[in-house]
Amino acid sequence: MSVATQNRNDGSTANRSVLVKPGMCGHNSLFVGNLGDWTWETVSELCDTNAFDAVNADGSPTYLSFYYFHIRASRQMHVGGLTFGDRLDVASRLFDFGSESILTLHEVRPEGARAGPIDPDSFYRFADPRCIYVENYNRWITRSRPGSNEDLVKSSPVGFRHDHLPRLPDEHSPRRVYNHARNRLTFLDGLPADRTPLRRAFTVDYPIEPSRDLNGVGLLYFATYFSIIDWALLRFWRSLGRDTAAFLDRVVLDHRLCYLGNADADSVLRITVDAWEKTGEPGDELVNLVIRDRDSDRTLAVSTLHVLSTGGAHDDA
Repeated sequence: MSVATQNRNDGSTANRSVLVKPGMCGHNSLFVGNLGDWTWETVSELCDTNAFDAVNADGSPTYLSFYYFHIRASRQMHVGGLTFGDRLDVASRLFDFGSESILTLHEVRPEGARAGPIDPDSFYRFADPRCIYVENYNRWITRSRPGSNEDLVKSSPVGFRHDHLPRLPDEHSPRRVYNHARNRLTFLDGLPADRTPLRRAFTVDYPIEPSRDLNGVGLLYFATYFSIIDWALLRFWRSLGRDTAAFLDRVVLDHRLCYLGNADADSVLRITVDAWEKTGEPGDELVNLVIRDRDSDRTLAVSTLHVLSTGGAHDDA
């Protein structure tokens, strides 16, 4: 049986029936990688451009890079809870952001729990605990010089069709969110009054591993950022005296990631972690991570998570 079957619903939507196999789940970034593939597949099918082999007007390869990735989940349905044999219904809908960018919304539910076409107002209420809600905002980019992953530039592919796609209502645009993260180095809009520091400014260095972290065109793979974040988070947890079992039992209710740059294969990343717990509810935590290139101090990514460190012991809110 294939991992997924899919069909076009309309000019902006694709639906998939997915069987979760060992290569797409676990305490890793495998499922995130599949989400990214579904974004590229949906764009390829509905926008008359092969995202896996796109070129710009100069004939240079151009890539549908991830700029903003948001996963909203619940105790009942979250990425870490998926396992072998789960059957999922996945709806993916594209929205027009011009010739250089595109937004994809995914709704991932257990088989048979599909709620119909994706409606932005309903999507951004995140109200269904049986659903994993995913936002992918992507930009077309190319290398500005051969062999380097620095100074990537925007570059649309030949034939990219987007005018037929719906426009996202302004109140739901991710631009304010990711601009805030880029400028403030956090997705938090100030610290909630009911949060107290768990630990501040924990820092760890991560040498990029070329045998594991790069994709087929030599860029730091977008899903690798999720793995690096988890790698740093595990070391942060150990600094608090927590064991591995507690890390594996965590539930990530909300994960936002803004990609600001890429890195070369021999780079070392410096990751700073800050965390706050909810007063009176130990285990309900907000975590903020900033990833920089250690030598140049370039900021490569900003990520903020809402984590239940004691598994499903707390409400989703």
